[in-house]
Amino acid sequence: MATYDSLFSSLGLEEWCSQGQSDAPMSMSALLAKTKGENTEPESIWDAPFPSMDALNESCAAFPQSRELTKGLEQGFLAIKDSLSLVLDPLTQPLSWFLDGALYAMLNTPWWIVIPLLLAVVYLVTKSWKLMAFVGGSIVLLAFIDHYDYAMQTLAIIFVCAFLCVLLGVPIGIAMARSNTLQRLIIPVLDMLQTLPPFVYLIPLIFLFSVTESKLYGIAIILYAIVPVIRLTNLGIRLVDKDVIEAADAFGMTPRQKLYKVQIPLALPNIMAGVNQTIMMSLAMVVIASLVSAPGLGVLVLRGIRNLELGVGLVSGLGIVILAVILDRVTKASLARINASQKQ
Repeated sequence: MATYDSLFSSLGLEEWCSQGQSDAPMSMSALLAKTKGENTEPESIWDAPFPSMDALNESCAAFPQSRELTKGLEQGFLAIKDSLSLVLDPLTQPLSWFLDGALYAMLNTPWWIVIPLLLAVVYLVTKSWKLMAFVGGSIVLLAFIDHYDYAMQTLAIIFVCAFLCVLLGVPIGIAMARSNTLQRLIIPVLDMLQTLPPFVYLIPLIFLFSVTESKLYGIAIILYAIVPVIRLTNLGIRLVDKDVIEAADAFGMTPRQKLYKVQIPLALPNIMAGVNQTIMMSLAMVVIASLVSAPGLGVLVLRGIRNLELGVGLVSGLGIVILAVILDRVTKASLARINASQKQ
């Protein structure tokens, strides 16, 4: 007699239970217990199991097991997979073009053009010779240990994904700041994206797209990294002083003028902080996305783990740290310039 037989008897469901038969596979623990002839009936209420799906299935075969739930979810997703792919493929194809184009440009442009160009961009946004020298020395170090191509692949992916995160995230954040209803609807989605383990992003995408397509890891990176720029854009717009907004209204500014000439400039420090966090999260996800064919330094980290090559893993990990420091310092220096200009 199972633990919850009396429950189904009191509800008058004996006939329904006797007719049911679960088609879910038996769990390994249940199979071992059955093979050994162990008695799973608790000796006292102290040992009684929680009334979970599997525990109730032992008393009523018609009651579904937890494995049937997961099996049903999988079958339901596979049933709509082709329809989703038909809709998502053309919408996401430009992402593959952007990523492939950026990777091609980074790898086929000579190093003596790429490195000075990167240093010029660094100086343009930071106006710091020391930081430019640090970035130059770091890239030269990566090139000297033959990690230049891997580092450029990683940077190309980060540039494309971070740019798209900002392009999509800032308007969403502005829309949230203007509508409390929209904010209430989007906040739970952002919470889910922020707390979902990174590997979980890859599971449905592997079923929807081919592993050879760049958009597979591109979508995963964007979904993982877009949250900070949305949140901080929303926060920055909402933190603009109401007195300043009233002054803009008094001067007869239109909503568009207030947005571009007042709210966005004053919210720019928060937006740039969101961009910084988005870039850092993109870098973190690039390493994990190497599991689904994302090129770059993450491939070497994965190789070190798979083949137990300690040196390869440590050196490539050091390269990722160097890139993280470069991106962090450059974005923070540009943020400091923005803050300084606003104070003046």
